Amino acid sequence: MERFLQGCKAVVQSEGLDFHVVLGNEACDLDSAVSAITLAYFLAKTSSSKNLAYVPVLNISREDFPLRTESTFFFKENRISEELLIFRDEIDLGGLYEAGRLGLSLVDHNVLSRADSFMEDVVTEVIDHRALERRQSRNCRVTAELVGSCTTLMTEKIIREAPHILDSQLASMLRGTIVLDCVNMAPAAGKVTPKDTEYVQILEAKFPDLPPRGTVFDSLQNAKFDVSGLTTDQMLRKDLKVLFSRDINLAVSAIYMDIEDFLRRTNLEKELQDFCQRHHYNVVVAMAIAFTSANEPRRQIAVYSQQEALRVAHHTAVSSPIRCHSSDH
Repeated sequence: MERFLQGCKAVVQSEGLDFHVVLGNEACDLDSAVSAITLAYFLAKTSSSKNLAYVPVLNISREDFPLRTESTFFFKENRISEELLIFRDEIDLGGLYEAGRLGLSLVDHNVLSRADSFMEDVVTEVIDHRALERRQSRNCRVTAELVGSCTTLMTEKIIREAPHILDSQLASMLRGTIVLDCVNMAPAAGKVTPKDTEYVQILEAKFPDLPPRGTVFDSLQNAKFDVSGLTTDQMLRKDLKVLFSRDINLAVSAIYMDIEDFLRRTNLEKELQDFCQRHHYNVVVAMAIAFTSANEPRRQIAVYSQQEALRVAHHTAVSSPIRCHSSDH
């Protein structure tokens, strides 16, 4: 896998080659990232074409990748260096399209975003695990099934068409992603389907040295909510919703730590001010989510604004630009 990804990095800099890009969705969660890498690897290993480069592209900018904490953790665990990954801001898809040098496969989504819709005519394959939104086309092969993880469909494709490319590293990546998406294969969570279970069991039978499912799930779940290594700006952007009105640009950020710990961050007020200026928000609502010793969620809210009228819209006036509210549910 490392040699394949190194080759991808090299060819992106080259001139004259045609590219077939495997593009994940814009959320770029672990399922999307692993599916993109896996399908590009599969195509490169099974294609007879000598003048076509198969390249996985993670559909975010490189600077946003640290926000996907479960992905950064999981790739490191599976010996995949971040330096070998290719991000959306590192390849000119529009330029390749205009030059007639681009083909696309979509994984973990089945229609291009509005901004990318001009490239729709070069989409030749779709693999997704949600309801189809795209129109049927003779030129596009579609695999769509409502399973728990898109990676399940990638595992099925490899097992059926190219089982020889499976090794312990790839099996670990596939199995771990399915286990995370399907909430440790627990039926009560409502995510897992019989096909997800079937292919996890096949991978485990072929590679009995894979770590226990529960260990993998717990480590990924912990990594998903581990914000200890993030800056304040990254922490606020990790799980962000934005609401706009005539007078208000409101950022609502889920913060996965206790609000008191968040408020104790060094230079927090300056960092909140910089965050607002950089991204043109005039109110930030930080919704902190932490868990009690009984594993009950504790939700707390802090509101930041330099504008007093916005800060106190639903509270009595305070002098500080940060207002805090807590509740246990």
